[in-house]
Amino acid sequence: MQAHNDGRINATVLCLPDFYGPGVEASLLHRAALAAVNGGTADMVGPIDCPHEFVFVPDVGPVVVRLLVTPAAFGKIWNLAGAGVTTQRELVSEMERQTGTKLKLRVAAKTMLRLIGLFNPFMREMVEMNYLMTDPLFMDDSALQQLIGPIRKTPYVEGIRQTLAAAANTRAPATAA
Repeated sequence: MQAHNDGRINATVLCLPDFYGPGVEASLLHRAALAAVNGGTADMVGPIDCPHEFVFVPDVGPVVVRLLVTPAAFGKIWNLAGAGVTTQRELVSEMERQTGTKLKLRVAAKTMLRLIGLFNPFMREMVEMNYLMTDPLFMDDSALQQLIGPIRKTPYVEGIRQTLAAAANTRAPATAA
């Protein structure tokens, strides 16, 4: 934002909660979606019962486009809230409901993340950011909606359906080969 304030660039920032969706491998829910369609164990980052928000990645693009064509958006930081308060466990339960499969869960708490982080840089960063999993953090996007109008937020049931369909489709070619 300093470069924007100095007039060197035109910038705006969009902050998101955790995200999920078709093909989104860096999501907290990705391994659960794979386990739901392929079987096996869902590796999760815990705790998984803490109230949380997720944004469906296909909903983000239209918001970014609207920000880019709105001159008043520049020079500010905006929040995009998820589709409502939920928990990882509730979203896993929805995966189970939609697939008819009971998932086995392996939940890594902060101590386990530290150990895994010795070998995996992404998990190393999760240790530092673990407070986002233990302390509920909800985004308020009322200012963003006031600026650009209503924002499409895919309901979790539909987002999970699309995420599972994509996970099943990525499995199909590997099975056929």
